[in-house]
Amino acid sequence: MRAVFSLAMGLFAVSVGAVAQAPAASDDFVRTHFAKYEYRIPMRDGAKMFAAVYVPKTGAFKDAGPYPFLMTKTPYSCGPYGVDRYPAMLGTSRELMESGYIFVCEDARGRYGSEGVFEEMNPHIDEKKSPKDVDESSDMYDTVEFLLKHVPNNNGNVGIMGISYPGFYTSASIIDSHPAIKAASPQAPMTDLFFGDDAYHGGAFMLGANYGFYRAFKPQKNPVIPAAGSGGGHAADPKEDPNTYKTLLEAGATGNLDTGKAYLNGENWLFHDQLMHTTYDDYWQKRDLSRHMKNVHAATMEVGGWFDAEDLSGPFKTFHAIDKYNPGNAGMNTLVIGPWTHGGWVRTDGDHLGDVTFNAKTSLFYRKEIELPFFEHYLKGVPAKPLPKAYVFETGTNVWRSYDAWPPKPAVAKTLYFHANGRLSFEAPVEKAGVDEYVSDPAHPVPFVGYPTDTVPQRYMADDQRFAAMRSDVLVYESEPLTEDVTIAGPVKPKLKIASTGTDADFVVKLIDVYPYDYPAPEGESSGNKRIVGAAPVVMGGYEQLVRGEPMRAKFRDSWEKPAALTPGKVTVVNGEMPDVNHTFRAGHRIMVQVQSSWFPLVDRNPQTFVEIPLAKPEQFVKATESVYRSSSEASGVEVLVMPQP
Repeated sequence: MRAVFSLAMGLFAVSVGAVAQAPAASDDFVRTHFAKYEYRIPMRDGAKMFAAVYVPKTGAFKDAGPYPFLMTKTPYSCGPYGVDRYPAMLGTSRELMESGYIFVCEDARGRYGSEGVFEEMNPHIDEKKSPKDVDESSDMYDTVEFLLKHVPNNNGNVGIMGISYPGFYTSASIIDSHPAIKAASPQAPMTDLFFGDDAYHGGAFMLGANYGFYRAFKPQKNPVIPAAGSGGGHAADPKEDPNTYKTLLEAGATGNLDTGKAYLNGENWLFHDQLMHTTYDDYWQKRDLSRHMKNVHAATMEVGGWFDAEDLSGPFKTFHAIDKYNPGNAGMNTLVIGPWTHGGWVRTDGDHLGDVTFNAKTSLFYRKEIELPFFEHYLKGVPAKPLPKAYVFETGTNVWRSYDAWPPKPAVAKTLYFHANGRLSFEAPVEKAGVDEYVSDPAHPVPFVGYPTDTVPQRYMADDQRFAAMRSDVLVYESEPLTEDVTIAGPVKPKLKIASTGTDADFVVKLIDVYPYDYPAPEGESSGNKRIVGAAPVVMGGYEQLVRGEPMRAKFRDSWEKPAALTPGKVTVVNGEMPDVNHTFRAGHRIMVQVQSSWFPLVDRNPQTFVEIPLAKPEQFVKATESVYRSSSEASGVEVLVMPQP
């Protein structure tokens, strides 16, 4: 959705920022090849949706048509507005733009040029009893009906795609779908905000990303069309703070960010709703789109990135939900996951993230060899090699893998157990007693990166964790150097036995790939085991690459709807589930797990007292001693799905 501001704006890549392989910032190609039309499309409840439509001009393409529609829906604006004003780019790639489609962008209900009332992730209505019962499915149905009748030279086929929030609209649009919708690609779709997407992870509020996003994404009075020359897009990002760790720590309880005059001043109810619905209540449950993915008749391709800091869970939940509720359509439902950040398959080359390299321009491969053939086949009838059920990039080995199911059927569940002296192995502990302890202080939370930052940097999901391993409030468990490759594929499930002196606690678990000490820097960038980043050398030998990390808020250990306090000193089970991975720990590397109780300001601080966290008083933020048990009867570890080695 969200934390990337203008980077998440969907189909019209001019709004996506720097796009790999995109033309220069000029509208020349679009202007010379497309005629632009603007429509106010009536919905069944009387509201009118704004749509910008770009139709190939006669003779502009070798294929004279008729053309299919390729459309997106967005809350971030379909600007620039005015039939004489053109964007620099249409679609998510030059390949699509040059292939001959009728591109359509529609403003979401209640945003920019569209009438109606905007709702965050507008809930789907399964049973519509009157024309007043409208949602994204009905709005798309009415939009498609209008386009088929009013836009000339169309071939009767419609494709829908979108990244992030537009990915949600893509998914929601194909429920009870119009028969003309033949292909849809929800990309990094917001699916269930409380479970692993933008708002909450493991019951903990994703503070940095949401506060940053809602400083710019504000309620609107609609319809509103930005004046010509104003840019006509997402609101300008506010001036960034050079050190969010310091600023957000000084703000105190997160509720101060909502109401404080120096912050949002109570003026953004969108942020308020995200912050104050701290349990899995009706607000979140009715916005879980995965419950409603029924009567999907289009071919679908869910796309995501292993390093997506915003909506990594969404593609998986959407993929599994479509299979579950549409068994007859399962053969046309594909999952594609690459080594990308949020929307990185559009706006980066996909050959590296921070210090970690992937040895190929994976984004270009995806756009040319996967995305373009998908739409060409289902919308134009162009022959194409069938996609596998799951087409995923395996980090570590840096190769694409094809599977007939996800997670892969051969993967076997094994547990990485914690042992004495910081040892980690697949062998269960035999010690009759064992515990490791640390003191967690909310006044000095563990940072999520080892450098000052003004936002949530995309690279954090593969960043070096050596800075955290040196802290006394972080437990470290590490395997011996591996004698053979270990490939894990699927969800990662921490299973902890803990005790706390507080009445609530967070447990952040991080799965880490530790490079050998003689690991070389990428060729051509430096010599030895140092990689030059700017003016500073990064030592890649011993690099501790984050593979996956998630918080678990202990008050939700038994119920997401009804949190419960911890009993100080009582041994308690706290289990969690992290988003999927597909990573190979190479021979010679080590596997590491770190455990800590804060991850700031990525995640809001737990006061470590059982209170409504946004409203916590200063005196309720207290130090606590956290204990993690590792004996034969009270074992702790991380369950992973391990692939057999060839």
